[in-house]
Amino acid sequence: MDKSIVNPTLTRRSLLKKTSIGAALAATNLSLPFKATAAEKSAVNSTEEKVVWSACTVNCGSRCPLRMHVKDNKILYVETDNTGTETYNLDHQVRACLRGRSMRRRVYNPDRLKYPMKRVGKRGEGKFKRISWDEALTEIATALRKNIEKYGNESIYLNYGTGTLGGTMTQSWPPSSTMVARFMNCIGGYLNHYGDYSTAQIAVGLDYTYGGGWALGNGMADIENSKLVVLFGNNPAETRMSGGGLTYCIEQARQKSNAKLIIIDPRYTDTGAGREDEWIPIRPGTDAALVSALAYVMITEDLVDQPFLDKYCVGYDEKTLPAGVPINGHYKAYILGQGEDGIAKNPEWAAQITGIPVDKIIKLAREIGGTKPAFISQGWGPQRRSNGELISRAIAMLPILTGNVGIHGGNTGARESAYAMPFVRMPTLENPVQASIPMFLWTDAIFRAHEMTALTDGIKGVDKLTAPIKVIWNYASNCLINQHADINRTHQILQDESQCELIITIDNHMTSTAKYSDILLPDCTTSEQMDFCLDAYIANMDYVIFADQVVKPSFECRNIYDMLSDLAEKMGVKQQFTEGRTQEEWLRHIYEQSRENIPELPTFDEFRKQGIFKKVDPNGFYVAYKAFRENPEANPLATPSGKIEIYSQRLAEIAQTWKLEKDEVIHPLPIHTDSFEHYGDKLMEKYPLQMTGFHYKARTHSTYGNVDVIKAANPQEVWINPIDAQTRGIKNGDMIRIFNDRGEVQIHAKVTPRIIPGVVALSEGAWYAPDSKGVDHAGCVNVLTTQRPSPLAKGNPQHSNLVQVEKV
Repeated sequence: MDKSIVNPTLTRRSLLKKTSIGAALAATNLSLPFKATAAEKSAVNSTEEKVVWSACTVNCGSRCPLRMHVKDNKILYVETDNTGTETYNLDHQVRACLRGRSMRRRVYNPDRLKYPMKRVGKRGEGKFKRISWDEALTEIATALRKNIEKYGNESIYLNYGTGTLGGTMTQSWPPSSTMVARFMNCIGGYLNHYGDYSTAQIAVGLDYTYGGGWALGNGMADIENSKLVVLFGNNPAETRMSGGGLTYCIEQARQKSNAKLIIIDPRYTDTGAGREDEWIPIRPGTDAALVSALAYVMITEDLVDQPFLDKYCVGYDEKTLPAGVPINGHYKAYILGQGEDGIAKNPEWAAQITGIPVDKIIKLAREIGGTKPAFISQGWGPQRRSNGELISRAIAMLPILTGNVGIHGGNTGARESAYAMPFVRMPTLENPVQASIPMFLWTDAIFRAHEMTALTDGIKGVDKLTAPIKVIWNYASNCLINQHADINRTHQILQDESQCELIITIDNHMTSTAKYSDILLPDCTTSEQMDFCLDAYIANMDYVIFADQVVKPSFECRNIYDMLSDLAEKMGVKQQFTEGRTQEEWLRHIYEQSRENIPELPTFDEFRKQGIFKKVDPNGFYVAYKAFRENPEANPLATPSGKIEIYSQRLAEIAQTWKLEKDEVIHPLPIHTDSFEHYGDKLMEKYPLQMTGFHYKARTHSTYGNVDVIKAANPQEVWINPIDAQTRGIKNGDMIRIFNDRGEVQIHAKVTPRIIPGVVALSEGAWYAPDSKGVDHAGCVNVLTTQRPSPLAKGNPQHSNLVQVEKV
């Protein structure tokens, strides 16, 4: 038979080579928007090819089905969902992006971890020797016993990792939901963490406004009831771009409502790309100043919803201010300059800070104040700063001032929410250890644990830590090095083996983090085991994917459940860990429990053939805090007052009791404040450019960062405005150095007016690749970011960085 007929992708290749991106992608067997011909399908079927449902389980907010074409235990090519319609929220197709469709290149990547290995060089050198599974598990069991006996279970830490999300057996975050947590809970528990790299500041900040731990937003499909959409740093075209992505949802909803779209962002993002009505560029970290000026115009021009503020809120003005608060301690006084600082937050004041002209601020204020309902939302980029908690609370003030909370077409100022079915997850038992650290401070908990307290470092569950971190479990995570801030500082901390004595990594590939591990355990990919995949973020439709075993595990790779079952046996807790079930038996057990919650689910075996189960929200559009809006007395919020707290007495108390640096601010009101490495910082005399990060289509954080064709199609570059480039003699494509006191990156320049002057942008997730001098040549942003946490959430401020740029 002619080999060109057997390969069903050759026709696609020839067509793809006619485009520039296609040339980079042509070498892959991805199933792109081209469909196989009848002749191709017939030829493939004649070779006994089979199609098996699987999934892409990375941390992009989507969970996309993959239909794997397999022959002789090899994945030939990958397609995506072929069920449903093209109408959003009506059983629509869940289409994978090029990342998911390149899954074959992850399974068969040259970087695959093949065997258990033990480090023989220094941490970070990537030198290992092959050992057996029994040797690896015996060494881990010995180290666990020793450290538990000497330091207690608090010395064992489960590192943050989101390399595999949505699964029931394979979920890697939050730590309490992982198989590692279940194992550790069988032997006395572990040091937990709270917060994450993505949302630490907004999660904490808005909790003090709306309560409940996590502030909800309206579903984006509800935009079909909106007249205005305002997105602060919310960029779903890149952060939610695939099957669960929301760009298509926004467009379909706006077609029905004809809502105007305004994007506020330092970058002209792909969410705009000609679809927006207006892009308002803003200096990073100054969103709260803009909101304050908008509030000034709305208050002075009587555009606020006073009845809403009186009935549902605490602290807008004197009438609703809690007892004991100093006079003029309310929000209105702060805005009008009658508060403690005496500064009126008018458009002239904000223009100097934000870089937005006065007339544009006034126009935007009148537009927001005079258009209802308005969907006002923030992404997670603006809050990822040294003053991020205040920024998140400030942006939420816009829908609060205008009474857009709890109504169709409105929103809360938070990021959008989504419908979720009550599918049962794998139980992981209770953690006997009460201590929990902010996840951003795990490096500090290695060498200064005994200094860390609730008042200084946000320790929860206990007043202070009793033991340093001695053992780290690192499951499906590149956050030990690549995704954690200030890589050079982290490197120095991990070099001292007398501090952290053992790092265990369970992963698929030799990542930057894996090179810093002491024991490497090769994990199965999603394609090599059975699991359910859920937790999609797609507005008003939820779904579950049956991610079946597509091929047998490569080399000596084992799934996490099996490897930990054997480790549990060595620790004498196998029965407690497994309860006598295999992985498939657990999945069948969980599925039957889920069917009790979701009666429409088919049988296990029917679902296995079907591959995906979808369900549209039976209640229609999701509206956050709708019940509260309709009856606040019967449905109070989970705040101390039961209302929206513009003024927070809890924050006032924290501001008085916590130990803070001079440039750290915790405030009961959502004010604007400067913090470290902000615009106007004296450090700008040395490092005059603000550097911000952003999500990139070529990767999901660092996942897929080693797939060659996607790297070729989406090269890593730093965005720089033509004005900043010209003064430095930089042209598009030039090799430049980006540096500050923390490190240096050398990368090609993308000279573009899509980034404002004074700001450079470098996408996060590129795999750290230092030379002998420690200069990174991959474009890893975290060589340059700070490990100093934000004041309230003790969270990740990886968008607060000052740098200089020069041509190499």
